[in-house]
Order: sequence, then C-alpha cells, then structure tokens
Amino acid sequence: MAAEEEKPEGKGFTVQDRRRFAPETGEARENSSAASETTAREAKETDSESASDAQARREPMPEIDFSSFVVSLSTQALMHLGEIANPLSGKAETDIAVAKQMIDILAMLQEKTRGNLNSGEELLVEDILFDLRMKYVEAVKKKK
Repeated sequence: MAAEEEKPEGKGFTVQDRRRFAPETGEARENSSAASETTAREAKETDSESASDAQARREPMPEIDFSSFVVSLSTQALMHLGEIANPLSGKAETDIAVAKQMIDILAMLQEKTRGNLNSGEELLVEDILFDLRMKYVEAVKKKK
C-alpha cells in the first residue's frame, strides 16, 4: 500500500479555477493566461480524436419536430419489444416493461396534445400506437 502511494502519477488532470469572480471577495478576476492553456494530456486527446467524432460535432443536428419525436419514441419501444436490434449490442433484446412504459408515454402525449396537432400528426400518433399495442400483445403472448 505504502509503495503505491509513493509512486507519482504519470497520467492525470490539472484543476484550474476558471471562475470569473474571486470566491473570497466576489470581485472580478483578471484574465489569466494559465486558464487558457491546455495541458499536454488534453492536446493528446484532441489529436487522437477520430475523424468521425470530429465530423459528427461539426454537422448540425437535424431539426426536431413533433413527428420525429414520436417516431423516435416508437423506435425505442420497438427496440424494447425485440423488433429492432439494440444499436449498442447489435442484438434484438426484449424488455416488455420498458416497452409498455414507452407505449404509455406515447398514449399520454396523444391525450395531452389532443386538439393541438394537425391531421397528419394525429394520424401518425394513432397509427403508431395501434401498431405498438398489437406488437406488445404479441410479445406478451410469446413470453408466456
């Protein structure tokens, strides 16, 4: 144990206070050059970033609207029903309880947005809920 404590750490991080105000006095601090310097480790991590990570950060995220939100929730429900493979594991996994919760969330959205959606959005929610509920019933029957 004592030998481990004596070993200097080669890897680590540097803690820098970047607050704009001094905690003791509350007065504004002067800009220090130390706060803007990057450590060697940070530079190494930046250099080792893959091109796809850098590209993903630069590309703007697609605009989200109600329909794409509903579709994303339904995709999650399908994944939990085992209809779609989990993107992390690549395997179709079933979690009936989570799938039911996703379906209930979509039903709640349908109820709370009633009268505020255009006809296309209403039809989308109705169709998705119907399909998910039928797949849920099938999944429950398979599990028994």
